[in-house]
Amino acid sequence: MALLEVIALTAEDARAAEEGGADRLEVVADMAADGLTPDPEVVVEMRRATTLPMRVMLRANAGFRTTAPELDRLRRAAEGLAEAGADGFVLGFLDPFGVVDAGSVGKLANALPGELPWTFHRALDHSADPVAGWAAVRRLGCDTVLTAGSPRGVESGLDVLVRRAAEGPSSARLLMAGGGLRRKHVAVLAAAGVGAFHVGTAVRPEGSWEAPVDASLVAEWRSLVTAASA
Repeated sequence: MALLEVIALTAEDARAAEEGGADRLEVVADMAADGLTPDPEVVVEMRRATTLPMRVMLRANAGFRTTAPELDRLRRAAEGLAEAGADGFVLGFLDPFGVVDAGSVGKLANALPGELPWTFHRALDHSADPVAGWAAVRRLGCDTVLTAGSPRGVESGLDVLVRRAAEGPSSARLLMAGGGLRRKHVAVLAAAGVGAFHVGTAVRPEGSWEAPVDASLVAEWRSLVTAASA
């Protein structure tokens, strides 16, 4: 069955996502900055509210660059978040030239507690050379790459995602389509071999981050991705 991941900001979001049939949560704070590391207490509250796996964002600023001191802070944050109930993490960095920062990503990924799994997030979509970036990310050890195929979202990057999935089963398994994902995209992506889908505003009333996750909208997406992947 296809994986459906839902962005959760609160324990209320987590409960609604599980009720609607989501498979996993991406836990973040501050979507005005496209998702930053949340407070561990929020993760504790979510862990009490849901049994779903939670992948927690490790990102300290609204950009995709990082520094050695920041990486150290994120490493310590990961330890606290794992104790709070995180089952995995979401991370990814670019260097000043827009190239995937394999060194920084590797340092943080190798320091994750308990060898927990991790997702490389949409930093890839903002890389200077997405083809080289995709090749670099595949060597980093993540089990998921969250990508829209374009910095402008899935509508613009749909063909890129289809081409990546066509590279073979190992590529298709890595891909999780997200970032402006719409219902009309699901069947095309599923037919290409993509089996993981990521939604945020699509499961909130009026597509607003100010509104909580709606279990009925999650259920509609659950039915959609399941049918498309059958």
